[in-house]
Amino acid sequence: MWIADQWKDYEVLDTSGGEKLERWGDYLLVRPDPQVIWNTPRTLKGWKHPNGHYHRSKKGGGEWEFFDLPQQWSIHYRELTFNLKPFSFKHTGLFPEQAVNWDWFGEKIRSANRPVKVLNLFAYTGGATLAAAAAGASVTHVDASKGMVTWAKENAASSGLSEAPIRWLVDDCMKFVEREIRRGNHYDGIIMDPPSYGRGPKGEIWKIEDSIHLFIQKCAQLLSDTPLFFLVNSYTTGLAPAVLTYLISTELKKFSGRVDSQEIGLPVTATGLTLPCGASGRWESI
Repeated sequence: MWIADQWKDYEVLDTSGGEKLERWGDYLLVRPDPQVIWNTPRTLKGWKHPNGHYHRSKKGGGEWEFFDLPQQWSIHYRELTFNLKPFSFKHTGLFPEQAVNWDWFGEKIRSANRPVKVLNLFAYTGGATLAAAAAGASVTHVDASKGMVTWAKENAASSGLSEAPIRWLVDDCMKFVEREIRRGNHYDGIIMDPPSYGRGPKGEIWKIEDSIHLFIQKCAQLLSDTPLFFLVNSYTTGLAPAVLTYLISTELKKFSGRVDSQEIGLPVTATGLTLPCGASGRWESI
């Protein structure tokens, strides 16, 4: 498992009964987590006095309950700054476990000693975009949600990356990739964080099990002659790391590189154990 254990402004303090107690900078949140199927004693006082608690409804969805929590605040990871705000379906605008991938491809970019073009698909609020830009890459950031792209730009400004070479695009990722193939554009690194299920800006339906193989196939056509890396993230429980290895190995076999896929996770302070948070498949040049 790849573990995001370099955070100073974030930690999972404890987990129990379908929920996790987290510290986001100065604030404590309790949020649901489907992986937490154990019931252990809630001895930390933060469980009883959080700044925010997302209550899941048995009918689906849920709602936030706030106790002295600002509408927005910031946390830092290395040289990056992220603006957080609790919004629909338990999210804060950041997936901290992804930091382990930011460090991995950031090092690849820094040690390349050449200009590096990166494509970030389903790019959300820009964590990977900013990590790649801070490492020196020029980045194309694509997400179907205008609101998320605006949020990502705010994070870039807060991180001192307003003038970095980042192209911000609101678009359906599959359609964008198909147009890039026709245009003959290429990238040295590709990052994708596809949802299990989603809709594009014009109602296009994305279902990961039906679409992921074709999507990887098309993205492979966008790789340059000397690609650096290819990263696929999955939060879909049915998609084991070995499935990601198989998909990536099949479609990138013409390139000289190696593939590794693992669960990604976050350390839990109270127990010293690791909370699983999805999986990542990585291809890197050799």
